[in-house]
Amino acid sequence: MPRPLTTTVAVAAGSTALLALAVAQGWLGPDVGRGANFCERARPGAIAQPANTLSNLGFVVAGLLVAHHAQHRRHRGPSTRPVMSAGVATLFACVVVLLGPGSAAMHATQSAWGGHLDMLSMYLVAGFAAAWAWARWTRRGTAGFVAAYVACVAACELIGLWPDPVPVVNYSGNLAFGVLLLGAVVLETALWRRGETSRVFRHGVVAVTAMLVAFAIWLLSNAGWCDPDSLLQGHAAWHLLCAVAAYWLYRLYASELRAT
Repeated sequence: MPRPLTTTVAVAAGSTALLALAVAQGWLGPDVGRGANFCERARPGAIAQPANTLSNLGFVVAGLLVAHHAQHRRHRGPSTRPVMSAGVATLFACVVVLLGPGSAAMHATQSAWGGHLDMLSMYLVAGFAAAWAWARWTRRGTAGFVAAYVACVAACELIGLWPDPVPVVNYSGNLAFGVLLLGAVVLETALWRRGETSRVFRHGVVAVTAMLVAFAIWLLSNAGWCDPDSLLQGHAAWHLLCAVAAYWLYRLYASELRAT
């Protein structure tokens, strides 16, 4: 099996190259204003929203940092073993990387297909968090995790078909994303309290704090606290802080050890 960093670098390079080609060739379709509600005014040229697009590089960097840590992770002693395997860590690193091109597809083109890729990348990371927590809580193992992961992403896709706006987060897909993350936080807290494994719980606190600050900025930006012509965009800050949250969520996972 390829090492975590090798695999993740390949995913990062391949997905970024595909995005660049899709934007250049217009494969994602015409500009329909998807993502125009995130304040930044569309500019002429290949990239409609440069700040909101380029800030997604934060996810690529975070995913590569996850892979680097996973590849160089050291076992802490003969009496313990990590709960998260190298394979699962590699999967998470790749999912975090894909948040970058997925979100950038929407902000660069404002196309309908770009919007679909943006939401799918969000479902993939939230589904991972919820499924990984559920599988450990129920002691279902890898097979249970995979089944739960597929179910979470499929459920988000179905919920995202709801056409009417929802309070606060506007879109039903955003609501599904938030519910999965909230469920993951509840389960991770329950796992910590159950005490069957040891972990550095402060890593989770950092991840949740970054996510809450990001969400507050997201709300303020959507409420009009922004300058459409500025390169300093609240939604870009949302991307960068979510990348920080994803990295520290992984560090929580990586710190979890089970007695052998």
